[in-house]
Amino acid sequence: MFRIIFVLDIYNRTVVHAQGGNRQKYLPIHKSSVFCNSSKPLAVIVAAKPKEVYIADLNILQGTGTHDMNFKDILAVSKKVRTMLDPGISSLPGVNEALSLASRVVLGTETASLDTISNIALKFPGRVNVSIDIKNRRILTQDPDLPDDPIELIGLLNEMAIHDIIILDMDKVGTSIGVDTQFLSIIADNSRHDVLLGGGVKDMNDIDILKSIGLKGARVATALHNGTIPLKMIQ
Repeated sequence: MFRIIFVLDIYNRTVVHAQGGNRQKYLPIHKSSVFCNSSKPLAVIVAAKPKEVYIADLNILQGTGTHDMNFKDILAVSKKVRTMLDPGISSLPGVNEALSLASRVVLGTETASLDTISNIALKFPGRVNVSIDIKNRRILTQDPDLPDDPIELIGLLNEMAIHDIIILDMDKVGTSIGVDTQFLSIIADNSRHDVLLGGGVKDMNDIDILKSIGLKGARVATALHNGTIPLKMIQ
């Protein structure tokens, strides 16, 4: 079954419209949404009624807040719906708290080293998703041991006990400009794990394309908020 996963980007206890990777300019989601009139995380979930949700804690990801800033909101959402959480983990100590809030923790290449990913996957097999954060098809990372070629990293991740791989294209986040089928097809062909797409999905035609090239799911926000993908697809 193809999974359409509802995305909540939370900043200062507010769900924002993530667009183009420029986090300083993200606006509250209710200003652009056709189905919610509040940007409070729980209110958005009540309006959307999703089966599965991905939460990015943007305060932590951009270093502008503490781990407890959005804690209560994330906890409230996770009690309502199955949740995967990206709290910007860069080392092993932050994992226990994240897993107390979510079914799975997301480790992004933008913040986590290859060694951290390997160690956490070993300690918590099956409860880790890895987000390969990319721009211009190259990996965003500060770790010299992480390759900048996504295909090379896929080969390394194939040997780890992770659950899903997420391809997060920062150039396409919030843009609804469509999907890079050639690149994603190569990723899916080389991965032993389920591959999910984050960023760029514009409509149900894109969903059909992703299915046809072997992806197992997509993270979607903008196309749901603007109505081009119906809410029933995530419920």
